[in-house]
Amino acid sequence: MKRQLIEFGLLASGIAFLCSPAMAQKAVVIHAGRLFDGTSDRLLSNQVIVIEADRISEVGPAEKVKTPAGAEEIDLRNATVIPGLIDGHAHMFKWKATKYSQQMLQTNSPQYRTIEAVLNAKKDLDAGFTTMRDCGSMGAMYSDTDLRRAINEGLVPGPRLQVATMPLIGSLGMPEERVSPGLTVPSMHRVVDSPWEGRKAVREEIKYGADFIKLFPGNHGSAGNLGVQPTMTVEEETAIVEEAHRLGVKAACHTAAGVTVLESVEAGCDSIELAVDVDAKTATRMAEKGTFLLMDLSNKKAWEPIDLKVSQGKWSQAEIQKASFQRALHAGVKFAFGANAASSAEDHGAQAKDFEYMVQYGMTPPQALRAATAVGADLMGWKDRVGTIENGKYADIIAVAGNPLTDITELERVKFVMKGGAIVRNDFK
Repeated sequence: MKRQLIEFGLLASGIAFLCSPAMAQKAVVIHAGRLFDGTSDRLLSNQVIVIEADRISEVGPAEKVKTPAGAEEIDLRNATVIPGLIDGHAHMFKWKATKYSQQMLQTNSPQYRTIEAVLNAKKDLDAGFTTMRDCGSMGAMYSDTDLRRAINEGLVPGPRLQVATMPLIGSLGMPEERVSPGLTVPSMHRVVDSPWEGRKAVREEIKYGADFIKLFPGNHGSAGNLGVQPTMTVEEETAIVEEAHRLGVKAACHTAAGVTVLESVEAGCDSIELAVDVDAKTATRMAEKGTFLLMDLSNKKAWEPIDLKVSQGKWSQAEIQKASFQRALHAGVKFAFGANAASSAEDHGAQAKDFEYMVQYGMTPPQALRAATAVGADLMGWKDRVGTIENGKYADIIAVAGNPLTDITELERVKFVMKGGAIVRNDFK
């Protein structure tokens, strides 16, 4: 009996020792040859970042920052260090290789599609996207909340997620494919056909875990189809946005062109998602109201051959979007990065291709970088935790070999990824 008590005491002491502050995760120090911290356009040289647990505790010039005793040191002196990237518009439950359709919804269960989403999350994280907004579960109901939970609990690797669950749409936008009247078909949307239906839908989506509300005031565009038809009235859209704001969440409004773009801005939408045609009046109002703009540039460029064929060479959404991008940029609209991952162009893990178009269309490389770091954090309401490399922020840090301020395509070749102080990949070893 005495021996058992001694053994139990030793075991208890061992557990206490392992759980004591002395055994907490040791400090990590990153030596950065070049640093873009997200707070300005400047590239700083010879910087040191000190990380305690999952947060940045100090950052500054190497000659001023002291390395804590026993810290793990990471040598990125030949690299450019950047805040973890933020993709503001993605669909974790969608693969580029699998066409979204009713047949796909009927043959792939939410459970199977969640397995696919787990793989997508890992690909995005490996590519340097440490934070993302999932703008709709694409018919997988509330499965995106489960993916978010699994990532947050460390069960699977992936970016920090905000999720929208099921997008709201008016019945005019339904179904995605024409079927016989009266036939119930699976869909990625939730239909609302009155202001009160919209308010109820907002409440239920937040109840079941939505971080923000995604809605389609304008119909879906597609290759060869600009999608200018409204799906809901101004009263319905305004009620949805007001209810979201009343309950403390943001409203992301997906509309490509037509009257619903300006209507969405005036209704108070926090962001206009994947817009194509933004006129001068709308761009000015967006700048005045602080509305964020996200454009999936690679996706629309991929549609160009079909657009030109359908229009007999008269128009393409890529060219309309380019002009709108430049108009909005000149007006001072807040651009956030949102490539629509798993769209027609770029699959998960490859969405950094959009940076190249952002610069081609008129952004400076620092502007493009900030769209996917500091501005992206502002879009998500997470300026206090991600988007820049500053004291107190999560240690979400990536690195590339070259200088993205002279060659933005470096972001397509991320070689180092850290999320919350934990190394995801390090190809510099």
